Amino acid sequence: MSDNRQSLSDLAALTQQAAQAPASSDTAPAEATTEGAAPVQVQPTMPLRQQELDKYGRAYATGRRKDAVARVWLKPGSGKITINGRDQEVYFARPTLRLVINQVFGITEREGQYDVICTVKGGGLSGQAGAVKHGISQAITKYEPALRAPVKAAGFLTRDSRTVERKKYGRAKARRSFQFSKR
Repeated sequence: MSDNRQSLSDLAALTQQAAQAPASSDTAPAEATTEGAAPVQVQPTMPLRQQELDKYGRAYATGRRKDAVARVWLKPGSGKITINGRDQEVYFARPTLRLVINQVFGITEREGQYDVICTVKGGGLSGQAGAVKHGISQAITKYEPALRAPVKAAGFLTRDSRTVERKKYGRAKARRSFQFSKR
C-alpha cells in the first residue's frame, strides 16, 4: 500500500497551482501535477435560493395557523404593518399578539425596515397572529434568501400543525362528557 498522506503545505501548493493554471493556459484544461490529487473545485458563494418578487417589487407568502390563513406582502419601507386595512395596534389590541408578529423582525434584526400588508381570514385572534408571523417569515426569506438560516433556526418557517380536535357524538366537546346526573 502506498502512503498518500498530505500536509497543509501540500494543500497550499495545490491551491496555488489551481489558481495559476487557468490564468496561464486558456485553451488546455488544467490538470494537477501531483500524484493522486484531484482538481480543486472552486464554488462561488451564492445563496441557495433566488429572490422571489412580484412586478411591484414585493415578496408574497401565505401563512397558516389553526384555522387562520394570512396572505402577506412584504416590501421595503418604514416598518408599518397593516392587517385587513387596519393598523396592527388597532387589529391586534393585545400587546402579546403584536409581539408575536414582530418576533421575525427581531430575530433578523430588521425592525422598521419593511412594510407589511396582509389579509387574514378564519380562526381567532391568536391563530391569526400566528398565521401573520408564519407569512412574514416566509416572505422575508423570499425577499432576502440569506436570512433563511436564522429564521429557520428559530422555527418560524415550520407550519404549526396543531388544530382543534373535532367534537365526537355522545360527548359535550371532543373529550368532555355530559354532566352525570344521579337522579
